[in-house]
Amino acid sequence: MLIDPNAPFFRRLWVRVLCVVLPLLWAGVEVSTGNPFWAVLFGAAGLYLAYELFIRRKPD
Repeated sequence: MLIDPNAPFFRRLWVRVLCVVLPLLWAGVEVSTGNPFWAVLFGAAGLYLAYELFIRRKPD
């Protein structure tokens, strides 16, 4: 586990959404500029964060 989804930092919904959306958007930028390695890396980070922050997180 790389992050603690129940940490107080991730309590607010907008923080969790931003932490997921930004890496996924950056993956799109990398795809559009022709850098598949970085696109896969940032895409995987965004998907991992989505799993940790929205699926594994225990509700308050």
